[in-house]
Amino acid sequence: MHVDVILRSKGSAVYTIEEKFQLAETASLLMEKRIGAAVVLDEAGSVCGVLSERDIVHALAKEGQAALAKPVMDYMTSNVVTCRLADTINHCMDLMTDRRIRHLPVVEEGHLKGIISIGDLVKWRIAETEMEAKAMRDYIASG
Repeated sequence: MHVDVILRSKGSAVYTIEEKFQLAETASLLMEKRIGAAVVLDEAGSVCGVLSERDIVHALAKEGQAALAKPVMDYMTSNVVTCRLADTINHCMDLMTDRRIRHLPVVEEGHLKGIISIGDLVKWRIAETEMEAKAMRDYIASG
């Protein structure tokens, strides 16, 4: 199973923010949209970071309420790990595990195509495993 299949099913909508947005604005967006992260775009519209709930918690722990008035570029994860539409679920799970991240922007030829979460991958991996088990049971029962 590949990333493109996941995006076709769940949709490719991505909530993005500009790197100049205040942390408080972004926290409100995450809460309102019930999402765990937003992709940060630079002035040219390219992915330059990801700001997650975890980043906000770290900012508040470090600087207190004053952090809320500062731009997200001060706290975002700027070394963004991305995946491509043709990447497999297992490859993406390995990336997330190795890097200890929960969200992967999907980028093709410099353009943001969507975002997947560890929850998306687990859901699809379970479905894939259940299909394989059913196929095996059907094969054994027919033989």
